[in-house]
Amino acid sequence: ASLCLPPKSETASLNFELSTGLVSFFLLAISMGLLALLTPCVFPMIPITISYFTKQGEIEGRNPLKQASVYSAGIIATYTVLGLLLAITLGASGANQLAASPWVNLFIGGLFIYFALSLFGMYEIELPSALRQFTLKQEGRGGYVGTLFMALTFTLTSFTCTVQFVGLLLVRAVQGDWFWPALGMLIFSAAFALPFFFLALFPQYLARMPKSGGWLNSVKVVMGFLELAAAFKFLSNTDLVWQWNFFTRPVVLTAWVVIVFLTGLYILGKIRLPHDSPLETIGVPRLIFSIILLTFSIYMARGIVGQPIHGLIDSYLPPRIQGGMVATPTFGARGGGSAFSESISELDVTSEHNGWIRDYDEGVQVADELGKRIFLNFTGITCTNCRWMETNMFTKPEVVELLNNYVLIELFTDVGSRSKEWQKMEEQRFGTVALPYYVILSPDGQEEIVSFAGMTPNLQQFVRFLNRGLIGLAELSSAGEKELTKEKLKLWWM
Repeated sequence: ASLCLPPKSETASLNFELSTGLVSFFLLAISMGLLALLTPCVFPMIPITISYFTKQGEIEGRNPLKQASVYSAGIIATYTVLGLLLAITLGASGANQLAASPWVNLFIGGLFIYFALSLFGMYEIELPSALRQFTLKQEGRGGYVGTLFMALTFTLTSFTCTVQFVGLLLVRAVQGDWFWPALGMLIFSAAFALPFFFLALFPQYLARMPKSGGWLNSVKVVMGFLELAAAFKFLSNTDLVWQWNFFTRPVVLTAWVVIVFLTGLYILGKIRLPHDSPLETIGVPRLIFSIILLTFSIYMARGIVGQPIHGLIDSYLPPRIQGGMVATPTFGARGGGSAFSESISELDVTSEHNGWIRDYDEGVQVADELGKRIFLNFTGITCTNCRWMETNMFTKPEVVELLNNYVLIELFTDVGSRSKEWQKMEEQRFGTVALPYYVILSPDGQEEIVSFAGMTPNLQQFVRFLNRGLIGLAELSSAGEKELTKEKLKLWWM
């Protein structure tokens, strides 16, 4: 029997599924869509969806099932159409460029603040008069334009974290193959949108339950606090690119601590907003939730004074700043690393920092001299998944030990004078625009040994990837077919 080698890269994996037929491609697209729900960028849209459709449920004449269906269909349509349009106009990296755009992040941050203030009872969200009249004429009762706008907002916020699979499809689209990218985007976005159909449906029915007014208003206010916290994430992305140095890590973390603390006080009834009724007593659930939130705010406050906090929270925060510079993880590409930090405007400096080399040619030269293989990291300053991997995966002892066996090259594709060069390199040489994207190369940089796209919470999966890069394909080819088949399943279906 012929030897069954696992694919070397995500591109090879996609081509493998395409070659085995429609069913395999269909299953791959569905599984990637569902896995994308676990990425950090999706979380802010959960309270947004619940709060928006809770308000929709309070409006007479709105059909909850239709609203949820329009929302899901809007996500699918905007994701597919916008993705392909960006590929046509801006190239395969168009989705990444849009997600990293400071203007887009500023718009989303402002939008979240606008929604939050509405949930606090400051005003009611209404469409402009002309648009509202158009909606009424077209639909009789209105509401769908706002729902479609929410779907577009969802697409914009989630693009940067879902490009692991979508990026491969967009590269194929740029190369002239439109059928598989369009089909893949439809299947992927349908699986991605399915849970949000239910998140949009249930709050509308809850809003129509008897005596739902008081506690439901409290739910909306809590969601408003969450949206306000999410706004700081997107404003900090804008700050990173434009270098305002205002929405820094300490500022954002302090804002989150205050917001969570105020949410706990609100649940206790210590804060009242315009639509709230006075609370004479509080129930056990309110007490428990307030204890959790107040404790959580105190826990997060540790981070303000430099104490470590949970990696998931850390990945949403701006990068650590030391003396006005951006800090990065420390490794020993040449056998040891020293403390490092550099300004965002100098991310393309061609020298070694904390074991990371930020110029490809220099990194290859070092690897060739040392006879070490290359760990190439395509990343972005606004990439949440990249921060998650750096905080939660690169710091694991097993990973640190393995990474110290490589020459480490780190290329930023969204900031720096050479970002477009690195972005073009990722797309044209490796056939993807995913962030993060990790490639292990031979010391001369000519042979791609294995690659890994996106984030993973699975430590053993990432360790297997790093080990496989050290072993190489030549050694793997001498192993038994059974073990290689098992390795393929572990790498590509876990």
